[in-house]
Amino acid sequence: DGTDAPGAAELSQALSRPLSVLQQPDCGRAARLRALEAIGAELRGRAAAGAALQEVFLARLLRPLSRCAAGDAAERCRELALQLLRHGLGQGGPPCEALPVLLPALAQRLSPPPGAEHSEELRLGLVQLLSLLLQRCGPAAAPYLGDIVRVLQATLLDHYAEVRRESCRCAVACAQAMPEHFHMQSESLIKPLMQTISHQHYRVRVDVIQATGTVIQFGNGKSVDDVLSHLAQRLFDEIPKVRHAVTTVIGEWLLRLRDRYSYFHKLIPLLLGSFSDEIPENTELAWTYWEKIGLQWEKENEEDLKDKMDFSVSPSHYPKGVTRPGLGCRELVSRNLSKILPGLCHDLTDWVVSTRVKASQLLYTLLLHAEDHITQHMELLLRTLYQSCLDEESDVVRNSVKAAELIGTFVSPKVSLRLITSAFGQTPKPSCVMVLAAVIRGSPKEILQPHVVQLGNTLSQPGVCQRSEEVFYMEQLLCCVQALIDVCQEDCKEISLQLMKVLVTIMAIPSSQDLKEKVEKTMSSLAEVQQLDSFHCLYKQHITELLEWVSVSCDGWTCYSPEVLQLEVIATHSGPVIGEALEEFILILKTCLQPNKDPQMRLKLFTVLSQLFQKASETINSQGLFPSYLETVIKDILAPNLQWHAGRTAAAIRATAVLCLWALIHCEMLSPKEILKVKDELMPQIIASMDEDSKITRLMACRIVDTFLKACGKQFDEDKFKNTYTEVLKRLDDASCDVRLAAAHTLANWFKCLKDSDVKSTMEGHVEFLYQELLIHLDDPDQNLQNAVLEVLKEGSVLYPDLLVREIEGVVHKHQTPVYCNQLLHHIQSAKESA
Repeated sequence: DGTDAPGAAELSQALSRPLSVLQQPDCGRAARLRALEAIGAELRGRAAAGAALQEVFLARLLRPLSRCAAGDAAERCRELALQLLRHGLGQGGPPCEALPVLLPALAQRLSPPPGAEHSEELRLGLVQLLSLLLQRCGPAAAPYLGDIVRVLQATLLDHYAEVRRESCRCAVACAQAMPEHFHMQSESLIKPLMQTISHQHYRVRVDVIQATGTVIQFGNGKSVDDVLSHLAQRLFDEIPKVRHAVTTVIGEWLLRLRDRYSYFHKLIPLLLGSFSDEIPENTELAWTYWEKIGLQWEKENEEDLKDKMDFSVSPSHYPKGVTRPGLGCRELVSRNLSKILPGLCHDLTDWVVSTRVKASQLLYTLLLHAEDHITQHMELLLRTLYQSCLDEESDVVRNSVKAAELIGTFVSPKVSLRLITSAFGQTPKPSCVMVLAAVIRGSPKEILQPHVVQLGNTLSQPGVCQRSEEVFYMEQLLCCVQALIDVCQEDCKEISLQLMKVLVTIMAIPSSQDLKEKVEKTMSSLAEVQQLDSFHCLYKQHITELLEWVSVSCDGWTCYSPEVLQLEVIATHSGPVIGEALEEFILILKTCLQPNKDPQMRLKLFTVLSQLFQKASETINSQGLFPSYLETVIKDILAPNLQWHAGRTAAAIRATAVLCLWALIHCEMLSPKEILKVKDELMPQIIASMDEDSKITRLMACRIVDTFLKACGKQFDEDKFKNTYTEVLKRLDDASCDVRLAAAHTLANWFKCLKDSDVKSTMEGHVEFLYQELLIHLDDPDQNLQNAVLEVLKEGSVLYPDLLVREIEGVVHKHQTPVYCNQLLHHIQSAKESA
């Protein structure tokens, strides 16, 4: 110290003059400014040792500079005094003697008015000075802890962001400087810190979080409860560095907080919540902390875990691509799960989307750790998943489904399936089916196998597969079937029929083509696991049982019965297979298509039948067996429905029945021999159908009559000939050009039949009337009809040529287009000459 004495004396002497100026009461601003600048020049210009400088500083400069920094009217003077104080306090050993002088001054300038510092930069400098004192003096500042905390309570809420940041660093320095005393005052800082934690500047938020971590680490652990909700909110912060700070603080608390065992259930969810952070660095940080925490807990509870550490066996079935957490981590979650889950399940139904997403991500992480400990929480979990799987946010649904898959992985199907299928006993929601599908997907094949039949029976129950026509519900049901096929593979052979019932039901609902394609793909998968070539082979395997299944209540079907749509799918989607089960199929049609049954339902079934007839060789007649059922179809199904009844629906039924009959004729299943058997029953009704309101019905009826004439017209008696031509002739005045042309074609065949008939001689009067009517139609505005009628008359001229010539000569002068009459006369003349 002796070596420093001359330097200290010299410095002290050099400072005498500016100090004397500074201490004069009436000294002006400029003089004070020059004095402070002179002091600064002396302090920085002399190479005095730190101890010597500190000696002089504490003895001569501390008080004048403190007064100036705290009370000078000139801002520049306060600024220079502050700089000199920081310079002086940074030299030599701990400046503990400065504490009683400086801390009251700082408290005066930094506490709320009166006396508060107005300049933002100077307030920042004062807080920096306080930080320097705490760093250098350490525990010696303990007697002034109350003053320091009061200052920080004010500065943590300062309007200037940088003051807040420095105050956070100051709070950290305070906690680290006097840990034995700090815990008595630490709670006083929590409120201002939490008021600042949502500051608009992200750097302030980061500093507040770090300060909160240290204040609680060195202070009163009870304050954890006061800050948790604020820290949890910061995990949703859009700035990655803020989330990084939260993860660090929570990780440090879980490792080092004195009361951490009491707060595990509150802190673990926050740390695990960072596993799903979008920034890889944050996720990695959370995992690193978590692994350390797990290992530390293992060491601290080694005795308790001895058996598990020695005899633990890894599960045979584990989610692909997922690393199994360590024993300590798993135990920590398992032991705290009962405290964590209720709050988490509540968050999963929160009104804020981001909260629900974060909660769903955390649920997956917790279940991954809890493994078979999930079992005791199944009821709460399932209730929550049933809700969250219906969430409008796709991320929530995806995470919930992943969590449900873990139930399948870790929980015995005996427990999980019993609980889920019991929910089906009420009104099953789509989410119940979604959860079941996920549980199936997550389950190991060998563990699920004993429950396959039960699952198949449950899904095929009418109360489950026919509960709703809602497309979303049916999509989930399809996912369930697909999951069963994917997991159980060849074991699905046991429930192939039940799964086909479900798939037929899904396909039967009115929905998009996309869903139908998915059903077909699933059917193909079901066929593939049974080593069948295609889904048609599945129908072949089950066609009789499927028809029995849908026909149980067919006597009471209405248009609203789901079985009607199911029958349609079986009939039209099974392709050629329906031709192998005609006895059952025709019996259902015969029962349901009686005139006393629901009209709309009959209309639907006739539409299906007409579709089958249009491709008969590929469907209903694929085995060539349909002709043996033809008489039943015509006499017991078509004929009764061709009877006239009032109403639009009845007319539509007659129309589809006529279409079915025409389809039979068109695909040549109704041969001339068969027509001969049914003509007496059908002919009157077909002729009556030519007067229907529907154009297509009238057209088909004309064509059917035409076909009947070709097949057996020569065997008609007088009445049949008469009834036929009178109705067909009316159609020449039809509103539809197609019907008029078809009627003309039919009359041509009528003439052909009469020519070779035994009753020709008795029909002269009718033929004469027909000649007269046809000659009128030669003047039709439609040239196509004129040509068609000309051909009819040419055909008819063979019967009574002279009679026709007389009729022509009687009207030719009235015709607007006599050319047709002349052509007809020429034709008759040529025919006579040829004869």
